[in-house]
Amino acid sequence: MSKSLAKDSASQVTQTVRAGIECGDPTGCVVPPLHLSATFAFRGFADKRAYDYTRSGNPTRDLLAEALSELERGEGGVVTASGMAAITVVGYLVPVGGRIVAPHDCYGGTYRLFEAWRQRGERQVEFIDFGDESAVRAALARPAAMVWIETPSNPLLRITDIAAVAAQARAGGALVVVDNTFLSPGWQQPLTLGADIVVHSTTKYLNGHSDVVGGAVVARDRAVHEQVAWWANCLGLTGAPFDSYLTLRGLRTLHARLDHHGRNAQSLAEWLEVQSNVRQVWYPGLSSHTGHDIARRQQRGYGAIVTLELDGGHEAVRAFVSGLTCFSLAESLGGVESLVAHPATMTHSSMDPQARTRAGLTDGLIRLSVGIEALEDLRADLARALARAASVLPRTALSA
Repeated sequence: MSKSLAKDSASQVTQTVRAGIECGDPTGCVVPPLHLSATFAFRGFADKRAYDYTRSGNPTRDLLAEALSELERGEGGVVTASGMAAITVVGYLVPVGGRIVAPHDCYGGTYRLFEAWRQRGERQVEFIDFGDESAVRAALARPAAMVWIETPSNPLLRITDIAAVAAQARAGGALVVVDNTFLSPGWQQPLTLGADIVVHSTTKYLNGHSDVVGGAVVARDRAVHEQVAWWANCLGLTGAPFDSYLTLRGLRTLHARLDHHGRNAQSLAEWLEVQSNVRQVWYPGLSSHTGHDIARRQQRGYGAIVTLELDGGHEAVRAFVSGLTCFSLAESLGGVESLVAHPATMTHSSMDPQARTRAGLTDGLIRLSVGIEALEDLRADLARALARAASVLPRTALSA
C-alpha cells in the first residue's frame, strides 16, 4: 500500500484508491512498476535477495496481496492464478481423510472439486443446507476440519449468518472459510465476523473488467497465512505478475464501481419482482428475501447479482437471452459490463441433475450480473427479453 497509509488510519475507500501508490520504488514513480522477471539474481553465493523466483515471490504480486489483506483486515494474503486455485490451496489445509462441511448450493466449480476429492477418498465432504439450522447443528456436532461458507450463495443468493456458524464451527476446532467473491471486502469483511480465511476469485469485482483470471486467499492468523503461502508455492498455484498488475489497477476503482453496480441491481430487482412472467426474484436487498435481515446486519451492500426464475423453463430462457443487447450471455460476473447466465447449463452444469434439484437450480433460473451501464438501457433490454419469454408460454404449456 501507499507508504503514507497505516492499516487502520484511512477509510477503506482511500485504501483501495491508494493501493500500491508510491510503493517505495527508487525512481519515485506514483504507479508501481510491473516486475515481469521470472528470476532474480543472488547477491553472491548463498546470499539471496528478497526475491529469488517469481513462483515463490514477486514484488508486483506482493503489492496486490498486501492490499487485499489490508482491505479484508487479515494478517496476510496469497494471490493465486485463479479462483479455483485459491480454493484448491485452501483445501490442502485439510488433512487426508479430513472432513469438509460445505453448502449444497455452492458454486459449481467448488462442488466439482470437493466431490472429486470425496469420490477419490482424499477428503470427507458433507454438503448441507446452511439455511437449515438443525442441519448445521447436526453437521457440526461431529468433528470437521473445515467449514466452507458461501454467502451470498451462487446463484440463489442464500445468506448465511457468518458469525453464528463461525462460532459453532470454531468451537469444534474447524477452520472457517468464507468465499467472499460475490461481495468483495467493499461490501463484506468475513474475517471481522469470525472467519479464519477468505477466498476470492479476483476475476470478479476486485479486478472488475473481465480481462484477468485470478484468485486470492486472505488469512486472519499469520500462521495460517504461512501455511497457505507454502502450499501455493509448493503446488505452483501463485498468480502471474502481469495479472496482478492489472488486478491492482482494477482494485483502485472498486468502491466507485460497487456504488454504481449496487444502485442498478437494487432498481432492477425491485422492477423484476413485479413483472408478470417472473416467478421469483432473489436479491438480498429486497425485503422479501429470506436473508434480508442477516444481509443488512453483516454486509455494507447487497451486491450486484440478481437471480430470477421464469415460467416456461428452457424454452423461455432461450427466448429471453436471444436478442439481448446490454447483457452478454457469458459465464463469470463482477465486470463493469452486464452478463446473463443460465446456471443449469453453464456455471453449474458439472453438478449432477439430482444435486442441482436439491440446490434449487431449476431450468428456468437465470443469473444476472448487473453492470454499470445506464439503468434505463438495462431495464429496457430486460423488458424486451421478458416479452420474448412470455411469447413462448402458450406453446410451452401445450407441449408440457
